[in-house]
Amino acid sequence: MTTESDLKPRYVGQSMKRREDPQLITGRGTYLDDIKLPAMLHVALVRSPYAHAQITAIDARRALNRRGVVAVFTGQDMLDINPLPCAWQAGRVTNHVNTPRALAVDTVRHVGEPVAMVLAEDRYVARDAADMVDVSYEPLPAVVDARDAIQPGAPQLHANAPNNIVMEWEAGDRAKTDAAFAQAEVVVAEPIINQRLIPTPMETRGTVARYDAATGEFTVWMTSQAPHVMRLLLTAFVFGIPETKLRCISPHIGGGFGQKIFCYNDMAFTMWAARKLGRPVKFVEERSENYRASTHGRDHITDAELCGRRDGTITGLRVKTHANLGAYLSTIAPGIPTTLYGRIITGVYAIPAAYCHVTGVYTNTAMVDAYRGAGRPEASYLIERMVDRFAAEIGMDPAEVRRKNFIQPDQFPYENGLGLLPYDSGNYAPALDKALEMVGYADFRALQAEARTQGRYVGLGISSYVEICGVAPSAWIGLAGEGWGAGLFESANVRVHLTGKVVVTTGSLPHGQGLETTFAQIVADELGVPYADVEIEWGDTQGTPFGYGTYGSRSLTVGGTAIKKSLDKIKAKAKRLAAHMLEANADDIEFADGKAFVRGAPAQAKTLAEIALQASVAYSLPEGMEPFLDETSYYDPPNCTFPFGTHIGIVEVDPETGHVDLQRYIAVDDCGNLINPLVVEGQIHGGIVQGIAQALYEQAIYDTNGQLLTGTLLDYAIPTAAMAPHIETAHTITPSPVNPLGVKGAGEAGTIGAAQCVMNAIIDALAPLGVKHMQMPATPERVWKAIHKEL
Repeated sequence: MTTESDLKPRYVGQSMKRREDPQLITGRGTYLDDIKLPAMLHVALVRSPYAHAQITAIDARRALNRRGVVAVFTGQDMLDINPLPCAWQAGRVTNHVNTPRALAVDTVRHVGEPVAMVLAEDRYVARDAADMVDVSYEPLPAVVDARDAIQPGAPQLHANAPNNIVMEWEAGDRAKTDAAFAQAEVVVAEPIINQRLIPTPMETRGTVARYDAATGEFTVWMTSQAPHVMRLLLTAFVFGIPETKLRCISPHIGGGFGQKIFCYNDMAFTMWAARKLGRPVKFVEERSENYRASTHGRDHITDAELCGRRDGTITGLRVKTHANLGAYLSTIAPGIPTTLYGRIITGVYAIPAAYCHVTGVYTNTAMVDAYRGAGRPEASYLIERMVDRFAAEIGMDPAEVRRKNFIQPDQFPYENGLGLLPYDSGNYAPALDKALEMVGYADFRALQAEARTQGRYVGLGISSYVEICGVAPSAWIGLAGEGWGAGLFESANVRVHLTGKVVVTTGSLPHGQGLETTFAQIVADELGVPYADVEIEWGDTQGTPFGYGTYGSRSLTVGGTAIKKSLDKIKAKAKRLAAHMLEANADDIEFADGKAFVRGAPAQAKTLAEIALQASVAYSLPEGMEPFLDETSYYDPPNCTFPFGTHIGIVEVDPETGHVDLQRYIAVDDCGNLINPLVVEGQIHGGIVQGIAQALYEQAIYDTNGQLLTGTLLDYAIPTAAMAPHIETAHTITPSPVNPLGVKGAGEAGTIGAAQCVMNAIIDALAPLGVKHMQMPATPERVWKAIHKEL
């Protein structure tokens, strides 16, 4: 006899191929640029060639005389709408908030800032006409480095932000940390630069806006990871109209990596122009526009100090970071270098005293906001490099230093003293042990010693990381002063139609994570229906319950749990209706394998399809029961989740050329219970490659005048498949107690663990040459200079 307690999952835990992939890899998906509406106008932007300048005049007469051009608008035309909002302002500090307008009005503050928009019947006509708009500028001095920007006499970007300082923020116990350093036997200190990166999603960003004058309603298609949030921000803060007057739709968006979370000026100016002209308006970025004007990531300059005893015990960590936030504040920019970085700098280690101070800074560069991992890669890189420096200083094996300082299993839930929510669960040593076993650690060290006698420089790098993901608890993110303008719960609606088919609508939405597959696996197992009978709907604010979207590895932990909560309600209602149909007591009903039956009498079961039909026709329902199996849940978790793992990389460095050959990469990750191991593998692989890219290749570079020197794919070095090694993966499983699925996030784990793994390996390889530290990316030139002491 099958009962609820002994039912084994048919789909959860299985490595099933992603159901959404066939349409995406055969070109049958619907992306933003595929949307074509009758009478639609196309936008081309006139962008500033200067990083800092006053706009003295704009002459659009030549452009307006171009055949096919319908209108040209400037920032002065759009003063009836507000600047874009900043929703996360790093609470408990004074923020000097400056956000961009739809189009610049008097001053431009970074190269590529839009100053005028041309609307034409054809995108190519619009592009040509944009070159015919004459803009006169009075150039101003620019500053691009966060440390330079706060110096006396530096160019000032905003009148309300003296010395270009956005905020001063701190976490931890400064006095206790200073005391730990005063008493320490060993202190190591390093400048650590986490360089600026450009997210580079497959599809650039864009917006299509339509306005209905009869109802006063907008419909906007957008490349957004969070359409419900955009609806709120655009209506309540930018246009000042009821939220009900805007429908936001996110089609397939071609990857996000965080860049597509935020509220952008094209969302505002396309809506404004659609209302003004009474015609749909479309804007799609060119790649060079995406590089110059959409958000970048990282860009931290840090002075880091770590102290401890010669027996390997770490006793203190002291961090001072200058975070470059660009010319304006993006939607959640201040929260990245504060809450998501400064509160987790101690990583997997039980460090008794830690203090972090962050200075957020305006510069004449593109806005900086979340990029895959969002603050946690920066924190993990910092602590893992410093642990390696400490191990080298005391002459102790880096694996043993880690093991000695790990937070122990019996210490969870663990509070790290930096104001973070308690780490939910963890067992770090098994992940380290498995990675060391996979790489053959003892044998490698022997081979390394032999290679050095031959003049070969081989190195091994270890990275033990932990991340905070599934960021959602509203009571913490809001009432605790973190400064986010709303809660971060997630939603799901589940309907079982009268034929037994199941439709789920979710506030989460996929852009490469495989959510349609994993969500359907959960639903099929919980309800005992065929996997093919489950449909997942997402991305339309009109058809889905309010949700905060997909980012921060929250889709499964928060969104998936919201689905689970709705499924529990569906099953409870189905059991009650089955009891009525079977003339039994509801307390005696079991639900298993898609059937409801009296405990001990499974032969008399009612299938879910039979129950759904009865609920739909409503001929005979229990007293007080509403028809239809249709339930909605809003899930606000009590805590975040904290995935972890250990990554190991092996490199060989050519001292003659500085070339780094990444020969092996081992990743042992713990994401809690795995719904679909194949999907998890894909997410980890992609994240690792992005972390490797930061270590070896990628860097957004501005010259001193604020010109982006890496503004095309010819100049910005994203890796090819040939640059990535075979990635060897394994898992430990430590379920999260936070949610009923026992899951943790996986989408950002690879990026959070990877960069320092590679850099630690390079430094290990070059240790005989006296190299103790170097900055990313480890290009051949930079490695050669480090070897030859020319940095």
